Amino acid sequence: MALTPHDVQRIAMLARLDLSPAESDTMLTQLNGFFDIVERMRAVDTTGVEPLHTPLSAVQDVALRLREDVVSVPPSEAAREANQRSAPALADGLFLVPRVIE
Repeated sequence: MALTPHDVQRIAMLARLDLSPAESDTMLTQLNGFFDIVERMRAVDTTGVEPLHTPLSAVQDVALRLREDVVSVPPSEAAREANQRSAPALADGLFLVPRVIE
């Protein structure tokens, strides 16, 4: 799966990046190199290989430190306002984000 210069321009537009032609060429080379690695990894037969939750579990037992799944009290209005203070846009206590799907 090779990307084209048009694909890089589209990705840059969606990421709101202003790439120069030289940067776009470099990005194309880097992204295609990444996808080449992914394709080589896909070619490896992993039948019967258990997925790892961390690379360390290949060499030692690792206990997962998961919190208990319990219902908790929702944050107070003051805590929510403090968390949203740095948000660029809000409406009715919700974060507003730009639309990226055309």
